[in-house]
Amino acid sequence: MYPILLCRELDEAIAFYETLGFKKTYRQLRPNPYATVALEDMEIHLFSMDGFDPANSYCSVIIAVPDPDSLYRFFALRLRETYGKLPMAGIPRILRPRKKYGTVSGFSIVDPGGNWLRIYKLGDTEQEDSAKEVDGLAGFINVAARLGDAHGDEVLALKTLEGGIKRFPDAPAIERAKAYLYRAELAIRTKNFELARSSFDLAKSLELADDEKASVVDEFAHVEGLLNQE
Repeated sequence: MYPILLCRELDEAIAFYETLGFKKTYRQLRPNPYATVALEDMEIHLFSMDGFDPANSYCSVIIAVPDPDSLYRFFALRLRETYGKLPMAGIPRILRPRKKYGTVSGFSIVDPGGNWLRIYKLGDTEQEDSAKEVDGLAGFINVAARLGDAHGDEVLALKTLEGGIKRFPDAPAIERAKAYLYRAELAIRTKNFELARSSFDLAKSLELADDEKASVVDEFAHVEGLLNQE
């Protein structure tokens, strides 16, 4: 199947996909502005409409790939080269792979048309995950991640996470570390850099076992990189 996605300006959308490594394979202006871009087996069709506001887009595309982690790193590298940093807020933006129950489920990109590209691991399902009930602070982290990363409401995600942190001050250190790190990321995305830095410092101050440190080393590196680019 080949999704056809709406954009505000055709060349702007083409340029963004070329930044990600796609190749323009077709473009026309008449009788209607239309183009296609492709990267390996991924092919996306684009069309533009006068007066369209990307903020009002409700379009999503699910893309299943064998290795979403590698694809994320590839996209992130190219976006940094073009923008000088990862675009984490607004339109366009990229959201890093979110870990759920110890596995990476995928990541998302919002293109210039406000369309969500939801990249998942080929063959993965959420049936087993959704059957598990997660309590305490970990449950709040999961809800906040769905709000912030799947729904795109960083403000509500941050409010939800704050509620969990206040409700479970004695949660296990590893859960508090993950909560502080995600709060730092959400704070960066909402341009609250003071909260981001204080949250990162709180995460660093926690005493974690060696295996716990290993489980969040990528999250520490990710947030530190975001702080350094601001």
